[in-house]
Amino acid sequence: MLLSQDRLLALRRGRTQNAGGLREKPMGKCLSCCEKPVPPGSSHPTASHPLHTFPLARPYTSLSQDAKETTKLQQQPLVSQSPPVTDSLLGSGGTPTEKKMFTPYSKLPPIKRQTNGESKRPTSITGSVGSTVTGREVSDSKIAALFENYRDEDEEDAMLEDGILRFCSDLGVQPDEFIVLVIAWKCQAATMCRFTREEFFTGCHAMRVDSVKGLQSRFQELKAEVCSSLHFKDLYRWTYKFGLDAESGQRTLPLEMAVILWRLVFSQSPPVILEHWLEFLEKHLNLRGIPKDTWDMFFNFTEQVGDDLSSYDDNEAWPSLLDDFVEYENDRQNQNVKTD
Repeated sequence: MLLSQDRLLALRRGRTQNAGGLREKPMGKCLSCCEKPVPPGSSHPTASHPLHTFPLARPYTSLSQDAKETTKLQQQPLVSQSPPVTDSLLGSGGTPTEKKMFTPYSKLPPIKRQTNGESKRPTSITGSVGSTVTGREVSDSKIAALFENYRDEDEEDAMLEDGILRFCSDLGVQPDEFIVLVIAWKCQAATMCRFTREEFFTGCHAMRVDSVKGLQSRFQELKAEVCSSLHFKDLYRWTYKFGLDAESGQRTLPLEMAVILWRLVFSQSPPVILEHWLEFLEKHLNLRGIPKDTWDMFFNFTEQVGDDLSSYDDNEAWPSLLDDFVEYENDRQNQNVKTD
């Protein structure tokens, strides 16, 4: 190192060390070592020309022309390059205002969804039995109030026979009408002559109604809906379970109840062979009930064998009761031919 650490520290503190010891000098006048010796009796040059006014590289030397011009330029104050303030930039009070770079577009109005004054909920829902109803909004509080009008006094969460009779009377229908069966199907009722609170709410939401008048206005629409093959098949299969006495654990539909329900469920469009089938069943006094398999297969039977049983194939796996019916019907038709 050229200098010791002490020397470096002394220089940083603005001190100078000479042979006679340390002598403090004011900061900024450390160039005295560059001064020429002054003869005795002559004045010091710094008296008329302070040292700090000369360039540090060459003290007491004249500046070149370029250097003088450069120094002159450095000493001149910087001129602002900003454009002059014009009247267009002044406000009404004469004070400068911020110039707008561009005129912003006017804010576009929000896009409004088109509604017809109906529910804010989705306009299309699927009911519990696959039906789709649009454009109606229901109120749970109104459904609850409607249920309370017909709820049994001894049952907190159920409408029993008396309440259902009054409900049908207010609707202007009989309990054994087809539309009542459809309403029970929409509610997915587990048994006859009983609507639980949950079932009633399920049906009202599926039908999108919350009043007696609202339900009356939907009678024709409900009937038209259930006449489609997919929905009717679901109604037909559900009807068997609906006719069972769940409290007693019944698994086979009694023959008398089966005959009533067959006439009811096919009341809107009865098959040609329906009455012949029911007549055959009523003559079989030893037949106590209709199994679930026979009930379900009769629906397929009406669609496949035709009105005159001409498409019947005894090689297919039909229930034995249906085979007996075809044999009975063929014998009856042959007897009529012989009689004629």
